Amino acid sequence: MQGLIADIDLLEEEKNQAESCDFKTTKDDGTKARRKLYIESYGCQMNFSDSEIVTSILKKEGFGTTSSPEHADVILINTCSIREKAEQTVRNRLKVFNAVKKKNREVTVGVLGCMAERLKSKLLEEEKIVDLVLGPDAYRDLPKLVKQAEEGEKGINTFLSREETYADISPVRLNSNGVSAFISIMRGCDNMCSFCVVPFTRGRERSRDPHSIVAEAQELFDNGYREVTLLGQNVDSYKWSEEENNKARLNKKDDVEEIINFANLIEMVAKVSPDLRVRFSTSHPKDITDEVLITMTKYENICNYIHLPAQSGNTRVLELMNRTYSREWYINRVDAIRKILGEECGISSDMIAGFCSETEEEHKDTLTLMDYVKYDFSYMFFYSERPGTVAAKKYEDDIPLEVKKRRLQEIIDKQREISLQRNKLDIGKEFKVLVEGTSKRSDQQMQGRNSANKVIIFDADVPKGTYVNVRVTDCTPATLFGELI
Repeated sequence: MQGLIADIDLLEEEKNQAESCDFKTTKDDGTKARRKLYIESYGCQMNFSDSEIVTSILKKEGFGTTSSPEHADVILINTCSIREKAEQTVRNRLKVFNAVKKKNREVTVGVLGCMAERLKSKLLEEEKIVDLVLGPDAYRDLPKLVKQAEEGEKGINTFLSREETYADISPVRLNSNGVSAFISIMRGCDNMCSFCVVPFTRGRERSRDPHSIVAEAQELFDNGYREVTLLGQNVDSYKWSEEENNKARLNKKDDVEEIINFANLIEMVAKVSPDLRVRFSTSHPKDITDEVLITMTKYENICNYIHLPAQSGNTRVLELMNRTYSREWYINRVDAIRKILGEECGISSDMIAGFCSETEEEHKDTLTLMDYVKYDFSYMFFYSERPGTVAAKKYEDDIPLEVKKRRLQEIIDKQREISLQRNKLDIGKEFKVLVEGTSKRSDQQMQGRNSANKVIIFDADVPKGTYVNVRVTDCTPATLFGELI
């Protein structure tokens, strides 16, 4: 799943896109709660959303939040297993937390999320470096396991549910800017991409009641938020009906007459208010439909932006990855986006360099796909074999590391060139921008994003959460600069 492009130097942004793992931490909530919670979250937006659910669960148990692990009674790390570097980052952080625990034996240290599911036995029983381990579907058990840990009993629950969506839990917005928020619309993944651990760590797909999603969007709008991002591992496969849910519980086999799909859902959320922007992530090329694209054209507040991971530009490599589409199918979907939503629609992607047995010609196919699509930005990585995946079992990781790094750099260089071309096309144009706050570089400048998810920096002093019109005057490959109209 993608992060947000900030007003930072492109080389630093490329490092973040190609090497690092995004992370967030709790802030001090300023309460006088007797017990304090500290959470570090790594990986995708879904993990960040999960940490907001976890905080809500423990807040009901009397916990406040702190920005310092040294001041915490419970330290949790919400993990990512998608790449080896992410797991190594988590292991390094656990060393720090265990140093805190040596100074204060009362502290409880726990691992949540995807890495918890994958390495539960190793972390808890063999290495004995944590007090509790919880998988993504077991967060309701957290208060009980924290209590057990405080009594000296280590706890574990990595059961994967086919029903859990946490629809009834109102998330605590941990790092909210008060303008944008995540809404999880579904959990799990039924796609079995050969390189990916998510189906094994997050379980099967299940969609959330659409009425609870709309209610959450309405509550956020009423509380001053002006943008929501609908989250799922594959939002285009969202599917829900009350009859279907009831049948699943009762094991009935009656026909289901009406099913709410993703196109229906984004329309329902868009109708909350024309002043509430709607984004979504992530789309799967095999599932994104013209119906979704046409629905986007009907509502100005559904943002003109799609994250459409390609992973590779070569059909044979895509088959090895089990992406279930070809290069031609992917191009067909891009052509549909450009035809229905226009050339200004923002498109971003994920790319993997050096997948098993990838040849130089097949790598060049990725570069030519980038030339064809002209992505506004991409998240780019070299292949990292993940234990337990289909690729790890079936294919040899036979591309030398130096070749992977060289191919990745070629992809990064290509994207830098295309991003600059795309941004130059925006010079002189006017955009409606949702103000998110001051620029990271200067309190005298504001920043926000346009509908295509591009960050625009401009001189002004206007309240965050407001819409303004900005004319673009300059750009870098990562950022647009403009003036208030």
